[in-house]
Amino acid sequence: MIPATFDYVAPTSVEEALSALAEAGDDAKVMAGGQSLLPILRMRLNAPETVVDLGRIEGLRGIRDGGDHLVIGAMTPYSDVVGSDLVREHAALLAKAVETVADPQIRHRGTVGGALVHADPAGDVGAPVLALDATLVVVGPGGERQVAAADFFRDLFETAVGEGELLTEIRIPKHTGWGAHYEKFVRVSHQWSIVAVAATVRSEGGSVAEAKVGLTNMGSTPLRARSVEQALVGRAAGDLASACAAAAEGTNPPSDLNGDADYRRHLATVLTRRAVEKALGG
Repeated sequence: MIPATFDYVAPTSVEEALSALAEAGDDAKVMAGGQSLLPILRMRLNAPETVVDLGRIEGLRGIRDGGDHLVIGAMTPYSDVVGSDLVREHAALLAKAVETVADPQIRHRGTVGGALVHADPAGDVGAPVLALDATLVVVGPGGERQVAAADFFRDLFETAVGEGELLTEIRIPKHTGWGAHYEKFVRVSHQWSIVAVAATVRSEGGSVAEAKVGLTNMGSTPLRARSVEQALVGRAAGDLASACAAAAEGTNPPSDLNGDADYRRHLATVLTRRAVEKALGG
């Protein structure tokens, strides 16, 4: 199908983008990489009067060392995250998760910030960002504010980014030396996650000293498996099953053609154990 007619604006600064959004009001849509928005426009599931394309704002791209954290610009493509030595050293979980996103063409166009604001619960960026205790920087007419990842995801396709605001960067505390793994279950390659688990662990003497676990597609938003994180402390690689058995507690997974809710709950426990085992080993 062909999208409905809309005005197209391509600002070169955050200030210009905010001005364009303010002028367009409720009838504007922001485009990052466009991998989610363009199909929606083509199917006419959304018909904005104005599309504000952030692709020309160079200041929103890039990865840098912020001291005790990494700073990732919202318009940084997946491929840059996968190829970043900084990310692999200090936030390996994010790199491992992004490696599983679609195919190289999509990873060269899709952006980290675009995925986070789109907030698809089956997407592969939300859970690792949540598990890594990231802080997200949002800019709007009232200035800049920082939102903890735990407060960023509000509901299905809904985040803390309000009307007239933009996500500009993601700040991830360094997890240097932590093992990490993203265990993703799909029927066919490049599919959205049926269920996935993001696990990063700090080990001492072969046992878990700290653990952080995020769940993909186990509710209307990415989730933390807090009870699992607590139960894992002190466990060795061969003693993880009982700690991971609680992975589905407090979740509300969907039922669809890929599997019902009970199937997903079972998958979550299996995948959590696998993810933690591989994180401990790597």
